Amino acid sequence: MDNIDKRDKLKEEPFSYKLSKDNKVFIFWHGKQVMILKGKESEKFIAKIERADKMEAQLIMAKITGNFKHGNEKMNKLR
Repeated sequence: MDNIDKRDKLKEEPFSYKLSKDNKVFIFWHGKQVMILKGKESEKFIAKIERADKMEAQLIMAKITGNFKHGNEKMNKLR
């Protein structure tokens, strides 16, 4: 884990999630919703997150959200 989070950003616990009644998973970064998982993705996430400690859970959410915060993803799709 030390090699993955070199700047210790995950220790601040920037990610959180909320599970809806219909098993949709809403993932938040600093309180802002950044992703929704449903279906098989949601089931896989729930299975992984239930077995994880706090740091592992942060890493799982960071990996799932990927490269969301640059804000240019939609523009690239239109071109």
